Amino acid sequence: MAADPRTFIRERASALGFDVCRFASASEPWSAGERLAHFVGAGRHGDMGWMETTLERRAHPTSMWPEARTAVVLGLNYGPGHDPLPEMADASAGYISVYARGDDYHELIKGRLKTLAGQIAARTGEDVKVFVDTAPLMEKPLAQRAGVGWQGKHTNLLSRSRGNWLFLGVILSAAGFEPDAPESEHCGACTACLDVCPTQAFPAPFQLDARRCLSYLTIEFAGPWPVEFRPLTGSRIYGCDDCLAVCPWNKFAVASHEARVQAREALVSPRLAELAALDDPAFRALFSKSPVKRIGRDRFVRNVLYAIGNSGDVGLVAPARALLDDPAPVVRGAPGRRAGAEIQPTRPSRRARPQRRSPCWSSTSNTSPKRS
Repeated sequence: MAADPRTFIRERASALGFDVCRFASASEPWSAGERLAHFVGAGRHGDMGWMETTLERRAHPTSMWPEARTAVVLGLNYGPGHDPLPEMADASAGYISVYARGDDYHELIKGRLKTLAGQIAARTGEDVKVFVDTAPLMEKPLAQRAGVGWQGKHTNLLSRSRGNWLFLGVILSAAGFEPDAPESEHCGACTACLDVCPTQAFPAPFQLDARRCLSYLTIEFAGPWPVEFRPLTGSRIYGCDDCLAVCPWNKFAVASHEARVQAREALVSPRLAELAALDDPAFRALFSKSPVKRIGRDRFVRNVLYAIGNSGDVGLVAPARALLDDPAPVVRGAPGRRAGAEIQPTRPSRRARPQRRSPCWSSTSNTSPKRS
């Protein structure tokens, strides 16, 4: 009996540092394209116009590459090994999403995917294409089809063995491989991710309105925020981990072994006063090789000023007022710059709402789902 060609690929993937390697059909029909069309049709993609312009190409893997037969789905664990949400108790420090505290995962994964893709092409003699998030391919539905995990009520991928902390990459191949069994949904009656969202960005389970999501607002949205969301961001200055971190399946997550995704000390609870003082060269130096760098200094300092306005720290009045004459309109228009009027020493805020410690990080929890 001939050896299973998937075994070679899994071994090569593991040697390259991937934690998961599974296979799915890239040619069979699916409903993910219809769900995406509804999302865009309802305007829930916000200002991410590229989602609308690439909608037809995103509808199905073969819409982009008709020769695709198999999706090789790779996962790399970036688990922090601890609950990051209590970090927001320090309102004078900024909160950067766990995924962005190390090197940019696009660059980290892309090179390894290209190496593995070359090995697959050499082994099969068939063409391959590599995708990491930025291309018009829906990785999460493919990952669920391959059995890597499932899309939870927060629409992110989660796994029974690795929780919510996986970077995904996909290799499409014109070769046919036997698919792995798909994963089913295991959220049950749990609504922790929906309940914790500070902006109520989930209209219903398994649905997201990006226009209300703090990850979208801090990263993708270029202008001044709608007023209603400014106090709700708390100290989050790049991304938001609330819905990921409270998931009970994190009980089975493990800390990442990949050195390049480990949090840099300077990006864990950085002081808002220091961040407000960043000029463009200092911003680029601090966030070298980081995904944060792609939003640019002006948008980032806008986020910092929103956080300063929520901080309750009157010591941040001076750093905020120093930006009154900043050349960037988005910085000048951020409310935190009017710090004397907006910072109140004991101001209550919904910023504290998600700081409750999730039971999933406790070994004595009785609310976590049973592992099967």
